[in-house]
Amino acid sequence: MRDYTVKIIVATHKKYQMPKDDMYLPLHVGAEGKLDEDGNDLDLGYTKDNSGDNISNLNSSFCELTGLYWAWKNIDADYIGLVHYRRHFSLKKKAGFENVLTYAELRTYLGKIRVFVPTKRWYVIETLKSHYDHTHYPEHLKITRDVLAEKSINDINVYDKVVNRRWGYMFNMMIMEKNLLDEYCNWLFDILIEVFKRVDISNYQSFERRYIGRISEILFNVWIEKMLRSYQIKKSQIMELGCDVEENLIKKIPSFLKAKFLGKKYEGSF
Repeated sequence: MRDYTVKIIVATHKKYQMPKDDMYLPLHVGAEGKLDEDGNDLDLGYTKDNSGDNISNLNSSFCELTGLYWAWKNIDADYIGLVHYRRHFSLKKKAGFENVLTYAELRTYLGKIRVFVPTKRWYVIETLKSHYDHTHYPEHLKITRDVLAEKSINDINVYDKVVNRRWGYMFNMMIMEKNLLDEYCNWLFDILIEVFKRVDISNYQSFERRYIGRISEILFNVWIEKMLRSYQIKKSQIMELGCDVEENLIKKIPSFLKAKFLGKKYEGSF
C-alpha cells in the first residue's frame, strides 16, 4: 500500500490542546497584526498564517479560510485538510481527543477516497438559504449568487439546488487530494474576493464581519455538487467522517427557533 502524505491544519486563534498525530499542523489564523500584552507579535508557538503566500489580514471576515488559503499556497502533500481547534474528524461516534482521527485510521482510505467531509448537518425546518437569511443578512447570498452568475452561469442551477436543501457539509472542514484542493480554492477564492468587495461592512460588529466564512460553507456544497454533476468526482469517492463539535445546544436551539420564527439574528457563536 502506498504511503500518501497528509497534512491537516488545525485552525486556531488561541493556545489549545492539539492532536498528537504528525499529520496535524496547528496554525495560528489571523496572526497578522496580533500583539501580546507587551506589544510584541503574538506567538502561540504555532505556525502563523501570515507567513509565505497569505491573506491573514482578511481573517476578521474570512475566518478559518485564511488558514485554508495558507495551506493551499504553502503546503505540499498528497492530501490537505482543515479542522478547527474545537472541531475534529473522528471515525468513532465518541467525543474527546482520544478519538480524533489518526493517520493510521485514514491510511486505509487514501487513494480510494478523494474527498473527506463532515457528516451532513440537517436543518429540518430550514433550507440552507432560509437558515442563512434568518440568522444573518439575505443580501450576502444574493450578492454571492450574482457573482457566481457573472463568473460561471452554468453554476447557477447547481447553486439554486444546493441552497434549497435542508442539509449541508458545514464548518469548512474537509480533507482532499491536493489537485482537487487546487481546483476548489481557485474557484472559491475568486468568488469570495469579489463578494468581499461588494458588501459594505463598515457598520458591522465583529460577529457580523465573519460572513465570508459562513458563505463559504454553502459554496463548499455547491462545489461538491458541481464536481459530481461533471463526473470529476464520483459519490463513491466522497466519505463522511464523524465530526466532534463543541456546541452549546442549550443556547443554540432557542436561538435557531427565534431566528426562524421571530426574525432575531444570531449575535454570536455557540
